[in-house]
Amino acid sequence: MVTQRDVARLAGVSVRTVSNVVNDFAYVADDTRARVQRALDELGYRPNLLARGLSSGRSGLIALILPLNVPYFHELSKYVVDEAERRGYTVLIDRTDGEVARERALVGRTDRSALFDGIIFNPIGLSEAELPPQSADTPVVLLGEKPVGASFDHVQVDDVAAAKAVTEHLIGLGRDRISAIGQPVRARSQTARHRTDGYRQALAAAGRDFDPDLVATVRSFQRADGAEAMTRLLESGKPPDAVFCYNDLMALGALRTLLSKGYRVPDDVALAGFDDIEDGRYSTPTLTTVAPDKHQIATLAIDLLTRRLDGDSSPPQTCSASWKVVPRESTTARSSGQHESAVQNG
Repeated sequence: MVTQRDVARLAGVSVRTVSNVVNDFAYVADDTRARVQRALDELGYRPNLLARGLSSGRSGLIALILPLNVPYFHELSKYVVDEAERRGYTVLIDRTDGEVARERALVGRTDRSALFDGIIFNPIGLSEAELPPQSADTPVVLLGEKPVGASFDHVQVDDVAAAKAVTEHLIGLGRDRISAIGQPVRARSQTARHRTDGYRQALAAAGRDFDPDLVATVRSFQRADGAEAMTRLLESGKPPDAVFCYNDLMALGALRTLLSKGYRVPDDVALAGFDDIEDGRYSTPTLTTVAPDKHQIATLAIDLLTRRLDGDSSPPQTCSASWKVVPRESTTARSSGQHESAVQNG
């Protein structure tokens, strides 16, 4: 295990100077700080979180609570862990799978204020009234769709604008019957509601009527749900010639159904998803998607949390992360040369 004494020896400074750099004290000369930082990086030094906690009253631990049954959140968690470690924190991850009871149990545990310095949480099922009150001792940052009226720092992606943009991409291909897969049977999901709103706005802007028969409901955002919804659309008597799925998992399930029933993608049916998970880049055909900036989401969340830990008492802030529409083979023919061109927000 690398110690501060090892770092001090390599950098040619005192152990106290290394400690000052590690704890980001201001009164260290710039050239000395740079020399110590190079030694820290070279030796791979990691702070002793137990010792830090005893002296500062903090554990150095952050709780990350996510529905890990969806690959998007696996990919996002890596960025959160990397960004937290860069700032000397360790992340412990709890999975909810979007289950209301598990979300309520995890965020409502009273022992968390003693164990964790802060919490990053992506609620799927909990309403604003069910979230615990914000605590100055253990600040919470929300990801995803913030419950209306919730007084927490929050990092979001503009789902309405992104869904509108990807639907406009399908309209721009000249498709006439554009379906949407992802409206939940139970109406708790604000994410799905916002993506439906964006889909409808794109249709309206193009002078097209909204047809509720082209919106397929699902029980969850999984591959099987996308496959089953696609089957219902194809058997409706008026199959779509383009489909926007509210996440990539459902799009991959829909793709399987289309190919197994003899439809060509994108020739017969163009297909798009949301999330830009790795699987979509290796499917056949590769999947057109909305790509949220996962690295930016993680950085913004850690920024908000560490500011609270440093004593910031300003009103709760909402930050928006960027996104882009990435056309790939499922909407664009292989010969078009547009696989990775993108329509993006700021």
